Amino acid sequence: MRPEVPEEMQELAGQWDQLHRWERRELGRELRRLGLTYSEIRAVVPAPKGTLSNWCRSIQLTREQIAAIEARTPSQAGVPRDSQWRRRIEIERIVERARESAGALIHDPTWTAGVAVYWAEGAKTDRRLAVANSDPRLLRVFMRWVATYLNPTPRYSAAVNLHANNDESAARGYWSRELGLDLGDFTKTHVKAEGTGHRKNHLAFGVCRVSLRRSTNAWLTTMTWIDVLAGGLSGN
Repeated sequence: MRPEVPEEMQELAGQWDQLHRWERRELGRELRRLGLTYSEIRAVVPAPKGTLSNWCRSIQLTREQIAAIEARTPSQAGVPRDSQWRRRIEIERIVERARESAGALIHDPTWTAGVAVYWAEGAKTDRRLAVANSDPRLLRVFMRWVATYLNPTPRYSAAVNLHANNDESAARGYWSRELGLDLGDFTKTHVKAEGTGHRKNHLAFGVCRVSLRRSTNAWLTTMTWIDVLAGGLSGN
């Protein structure tokens, strides 16, 4: 049985055209909190289903409300769906495996050095495994570490960061040779314009950022390894 809509809400719904947008939004949200499906809400107020979905995105129905919706709507329309549960389970397994493998690898000095390098220099956001540095030796260490511990057949992309007076062609050629990457592996170069406060001793070939392609799982593993290493070093 559909929840009853209080009289005051019905009165507001009858004044829909005179309501401010925020008043319409709050009325839609209050109707959702009653446990109504979006179709049932639209029988009370003339709001598009997409608008209602956006307004009510943060509202969590109770188990009882969901059960009631399932009982009265065989099509399951309006029942909140968790479309990401498989990925969350997969992530949990990746993290669990990473913690287990760290226990066996933590006495490997090369693994430890690579984790420390990424801890200091690696990207911590966007779930992309990447390191940026001006020293090609460090980037080669990173690339070998990835191939040894994360992906035996890695594919990389690279991007160069330069100042306005640097030679982009020379810089790309330099990093291509040093890292063994094709020029086609390089994405758009970022050029930093001149201005007040910029350093005067510009690096001739700038800074290169090397990213492992399709690296979300490798990033999750590496961030877990960092947590394990940090806990061991700090005694926690």
